[in-house]
Amino acid sequence: MCPHHDSIDQVLQSLSTNPTAGLTPEQVKERQAKYGPNKLREKPKKTTFQRFLEQFKDVMILILLAAAAISFVIACIEKDPTEFFEPVLILLIVVLNAVMGVVQEGKAEKVLEALKGLSAPQARVIRGGEEQRIDAADLVPGDLIHLEAGDFIPADARLIRSASLKSEESALTGESVPSEKDAGTVVDEAAPLGDRCNMVFSGCSITNGAATAVVTGTGMETEMGKIASLLDSETEGQTPLQQKLAQLGKYLGILALVACAIVFAVGVANGIPVLEIFMTAVSLAVSAIPEGLPAIVTIVLSIGVQRMVKKNAIIRRLPAVETLGNASIICSDKTGTLTQNRMTLVKVFLDGAKDPVDVVEKNAPEVRKLLACGTLCSDGSVVVRDGREELIGDPTETSIVSAARKDGMPKEDLNRTAPRVAELPFDSDRKLMTTIHQVDGKLVAITKGAFDVSV
Repeated sequence: MCPHHDSIDQVLQSLSTNPTAGLTPEQVKERQAKYGPNKLREKPKKTTFQRFLEQFKDVMILILLAAAAISFVIACIEKDPTEFFEPVLILLIVVLNAVMGVVQEGKAEKVLEALKGLSAPQARVIRGGEEQRIDAADLVPGDLIHLEAGDFIPADARLIRSASLKSEESALTGESVPSEKDAGTVVDEAAPLGDRCNMVFSGCSITNGAATAVVTGTGMETEMGKIASLLDSETEGQTPLQQKLAQLGKYLGILALVACAIVFAVGVANGIPVLEIFMTAVSLAVSAIPEGLPAIVTIVLSIGVQRMVKKNAIIRRLPAVETLGNASIICSDKTGTLTQNRMTLVKVFLDGAKDPVDVVEKNAPEVRKLLACGTLCSDGSVVVRDGREELIGDPTETSIVSAARKDGMPKEDLNRTAPRVAELPFDSDRKLMTTIHQVDGKLVAITKGAFDVSV
């Protein structure tokens, strides 16, 4: 099955789905057992003990452990209680370093789990002829789903019916402008992802219109899942700091062994008893190991992590906080990564004016009239929840609606005073959108669109 190339009937037939009633409960159970939950696969989580043992992989830590063992043996041979201070101190430093690393990783894991719980999406699905709202994780291929402006797309799906549908796909394709979708479009089999206008994809959202679609891929079989599979194949490397500390540890280890050999050879040549000079050489080698270095590094990295937390950045592993400071060039797609894919209206052009006018919270009557007309001729909306704006719809339209709301003209109030009675939706040929409103007993037409197209 090629869902973007096959006809709607072929897709429905391949998935054994009723176009109006959806899947039966028996089909749902069977497919849940076959395909599993609609989630991206995660690597098995490490236990606290496993994370604790991983803290001892560093070369410097291994050298310190070896030094502690040798110091302990020397203390036992010499039977001097004061000699036990050094191995105990080394062990305390190593264990403290490991505990701090485990605690930081545990905190980061808890925060990430909390974020996953907050972002768990829901889906409107038709099963057995009844519409219901379920967790997106329970979706299976063949489910019929309803999508409207503002909805999160829970799985890859082929459109069955659509009306003025647009999808924001910046997270998947990098396109900052919402993509127009049409259930009736015939797409070539080899069409790239961005050109499959009869499909909607998991991880994206609906900015305009409404649609009914049939789920064609869930979990790791979605386009997002394929990206996740590529990431899973990557091996976990060391940070630049870990590489440098490992190199330093090797150098210190070699120097300690060389110094130990030289002192031992010189002592034997001068007639010092072998056991005595051996103990002296080993003590010298142990003293050359910087016991406090791992502790200092851990403390400094912990301070860096706490500063990053204040900037709302979550660091999972302590050494990773140094990596950002080591980066000289960062290449990133800006839309949805460095930016919020959110536009803000800052200037308007008025008829007859030579220069643009700044948009502020309290604008002149001419600017207010223009903002009101732009808001009335928009399908986007702004909802305020807990004091924060939630933008639903095309970013260009929501920037106009938001500017009007800040100037005391919420879209709901404008729609009551000038209700929309008819409209000509925006299309790629006309490049314009026209709405007709009832204003003071008269019909008023408002047109919004590309400035290079004549009305």
